[in-house]
Parts: sequence; structure tokens; C-alpha cells
Amino acid sequence: MKNKFYITTPIYYPSAKLHIGHAYCTTLSDILARYHRIQGEETYFLTGSDEHGMKIEKNAKAANMSPQQFVDNIVVSFNHLWKSLDISNDDFIRTTDERHWKTVQKVFTKLIENNDIYLGAYEGWYCKECEAFWTDLQVGPEHLCPDCGRPVEKAKEDAYFFKTSKYIDRLLKYYDEHPNFLLPESRKNEMMNTFIRPGLEDLCVSRTSFSWGVPIVEDPKHVVYVWLDALTNYISALGYLSEDDALFKKFWLDEKSEKIHILGADITRFHAIYWPMFLMALELPLPDREFVHGLLMTKDGKMSKSKGNTIDPLPLIERYGVDAVRYYLAREVSFGSDGQFTPEQFVERINMDLANNLGNLLNRTVSMINKYFDGVIPAYKKEITPFDKSVDDLIEETILKYEKEFNELHVTDALIEVMKLVSRGNKYIDETMPWVLAKEGKNEALESSMAHLARVLFVTAILLKPVLTRKADLLLDQLGIENEKRVYESIKDEHLLDGVRVHKSEQLFPRLDEPAEVSQIVAMMQKKEQKDE
Repeated sequence: MKNKFYITTPIYYPSAKLHIGHAYCTTLSDILARYHRIQGEETYFLTGSDEHGMKIEKNAKAANMSPQQFVDNIVVSFNHLWKSLDISNDDFIRTTDERHWKTVQKVFTKLIENNDIYLGAYEGWYCKECEAFWTDLQVGPEHLCPDCGRPVEKAKEDAYFFKTSKYIDRLLKYYDEHPNFLLPESRKNEMMNTFIRPGLEDLCVSRTSFSWGVPIVEDPKHVVYVWLDALTNYISALGYLSEDDALFKKFWLDEKSEKIHILGADITRFHAIYWPMFLMALELPLPDREFVHGLLMTKDGKMSKSKGNTIDPLPLIERYGVDAVRYYLAREVSFGSDGQFTPEQFVERINMDLANNLGNLLNRTVSMINKYFDGVIPAYKKEITPFDKSVDDLIEETILKYEKEFNELHVTDALIEVMKLVSRGNKYIDETMPWVLAKEGKNEALESSMAHLARVLFVTAILLKPVLTRKADLLLDQLGIENEKRVYESIKDEHLLDGVRVHKSEQLFPRLDEPAEVSQIVAMMQKKEQKDE
């Protein structure tokens, strides 16, 4: 049984400000980290920035800055966004950190000593944007990068190479023996059919055409190729090959630690093929799972900093609150599938789920407890009304499904189960008709109705805490729950709310005027486009 949890996002490239697609990946990773924390697991959550390479060197020169100044300026905006989104990362690794440099250099030396790296010359099709070499077969007759679709050019230089051929059979065997290693499964088929079976060439792991990178100790005119450099962040941040390697032992080497990489489709090849090979060469355990989330797109396709069709999440957070944005990202697009951001969908999702469903249930319940029981939640009893058992059963079923979905990284599906419970609470009001029970003097049934509604809200708030980092606690404030009782284990206590006094407050999620708010979001997007031009 695993009792520790290590989760990572990709480290993002600081060529420009991050957009809502990056926010999507990091927010979903944060939700998973928060879920495992409330389960009582020791959790470590890592994100960071990938700051080396030719593109950074060129952009810095164009901006009349040193590469370090250039990335320092942009990384400030990264951390500002994560703070605005309530991201709970335990560390932020930068590939320009000295701790990272030292680990990368030691890793490179180990690979040379193990005869996994050799010096040769590379000639092939090179994509400047992706900083990757490709074969004739991969670029096709139009000579386009298979990852980003941009034109590639012929290039040749002395380079060190990693012996991929040495590890292909081991990797394929690992795929077979660990079917959940790469998810969704379609990604594994893509890796095998597109990259491995057509013939996997040895990987170029150094460059001499630019200097902005980690210099190789044995041959300083070379810098470490960006992907060997970047991927090492997952273990350099934990102290691998350093004097202080306690985190590495705890979260990477301990068999009771589950290691999860969350990544985008465009970097799957490097994570699913080369990263496992590097780890095999270093005789280290592999991650338990690599989960490839889908793309968050706009109507005109994939969001891209270079295309200029990105959406800045900060104005959305400022106008609608962090909880609305976090909920939308987690609920609207099924985690693992591609999805689309539109202003209409954003407003509709907030209204439908948070205002009409959750906010409405809270408002009605607290109002009725105030009206009928002077604000005190009655004692919880079973099967007083004909509808009580179905609610009790659904609460237990929701908790089980929620845990199952989260443990399988199905964040969206877990939220759907919780919102089904909220919908059931609203239906339960219509079924029990508390106003009729009060009028007819059926006090025991009225007590049961209020107690069941309060319990539905309490369980919902605890289950939504990983997503609603602020409003879940405001909901619990209205229910009158003491801070020390706002823990996951409390959802099993049916009598926790007995005699608790509610505190009616402002609406949790006011209903949005759809036409007006859609216009506001469209204006935000147009304003950003004009700023980018």
C-alpha cells in the first residue's frame, strides 16, 4: 500500500507568459496533490521552468538582455500565476538553479562512465522551436516538424549521443509489464507505432552551436541537450546525487511512494521513451504513471504562444474568483481528452454547477434551518422519510466512486460524482417538501429532511476542497463547522452536525448574467490579442 505521493507538472519554457493551457495542467496536478494530502498521504508536488536552449539565447539577445536576466523576468510571472491559482507546489525547480546544474553534470558523467553516451557527429533535420533533430521519415516530404508542424532545416554538428538501442527491448518489456505506466493507452500505441517500431536512432544529448545550457564537465565546449537537461529536474529537485538526498530517498526510491508525471501530448515522446531509458541507465526506478492530459483549445485550434491565440487566466481569476476558474478547468474538459475553451461554456458551467446547483442547495438549506429550527441543525436519523435511504446510500456510493476516480487520475469524473450528489440534494428538497411538513406539523420528518440536506452539503464541501480552495471553507462556515472537524475522516461521522448552528451569509456563487459576462470575456481575449500584436 502506497502512503507517499510525488506528482510533477512539466517544467514550462519561459519564452513568453503562460496561458490557460498551462494553468489547466498545473491546476489539475494541484487538485491531485491536494486530494492525496486530505487522504493523509505525505505528498510532494513539483513544478518549475525549463530555461536553457538556443531559443532563449536568441530571445534574450533580441531583448538586449543576458539569458539569465531574460528568464528571471519571465519566471516572476510564472510564480505570480501559480499564486493567483492557489497552486500548492512544494518546490519550484529552475534548470538554471545551481542544484540542478550539478545534478545534470553528475548524471552526464555517470552515463559516460557506464558507456551509455559516446561522441559522434549529428546530421539531420533540426527544428529550432522544439530544439529537436528528426529523421527523413519523421519530417516527410514537406520537411515539417512532427511535433509543432513548423519547417525544419538540415543541420550538422559534433555531438554526444545516448545509446537508445541498448534499452529499446527493456522499455518495450516495461510497457508490457506495466500497462498503466503511460496513460491514456492510446499514447503507448502512438509511441510504439510512430517512434519505436519505425526505428529509433540514438539520441543527440549535447550541442555546440550555442552556449546557454549546462556545460559538460568532460568537454566544456558542449552543453547538455535540452531534454536530458530538462527531464533530470524530476530528480534534481529531490536532491539526487547531492549531499542532501533525503527527499530523493523518500519520494523516488521508497517503494511506498507513488510517482506521477502529468504532461502534455507534445512532450510525450521524451517522457515516455527517453526518460525511462535514462533512468534505466542510471539504475533508478521508473515513475509509476505518466499521464498525458489533452489540449485545451480555442475555436481556432491549439493554443500557442507563437500563434498568439492564448487566453490569460489572470483576468478570469480577477473577475470570477479562483474557485470558479479552477472548477471550470477541472470539470469542463475530461482529464486526458482534448477540450475547447469558449466564453459561453465558461459562464454556462459556472451558472449551472456552482450557482444553480451548489449555491442554490446551500442557500435553501441554511434558510430553512434558520426558519424551522432557529438555525440549529437537527440530529441525524435514518429512514424517517421515504427518501432518506436513497440519499444515505448515494452519499456512501459517492465517496467510494470519488476515491476510485481520483486514484485513477480521473479528476473530472470524480467531480461529476460529487455534483450528482448535489443535484440529488436539490431533488430531495422537492421530494420531502419541508414547507408542507412544517405546515402539517410533521416535525420528525422535517428534522430528518434538514439533517440530510446539511450532511449532503458537508460531504460535498469536504470532497470539493481540492478544487474549491476558498469557497469550500466558506460553505463550511455557513454550516458552522469548526476548523478541526473539516477533515476527510469527518465525512464518515453521520452525527458530526447534530446541534450545530448555521450562519447564513452571502451567496456562494452568484448567478452570472450570461450575455453580459460572455461579452466581458470576449473583450478580455480581444484586449490580449491587441496587446500581443
